[in-house]
Amino acid sequence: MGKLGTTEIILIIAVILLLFGGKKIPELMRGLGKGMREFKDAKDGNEPKDDK
Repeated sequence: MGKLGTTEIILIIAVILLLFGGKKIPELMRGLGKGMREFKDAKDGNEPKDDK
């Protein structure tokens, strides 16, 4: 097990696109970003911000 090369990264991205489709990826990334923001806010003790 070594580092991932360019070919392996491209292959992983292609498999993800095939599994989820191009339209679902932005929704997944938005949810991931929102979860990371909530985790960071909870860790730092900040109050969550209201999203519009």
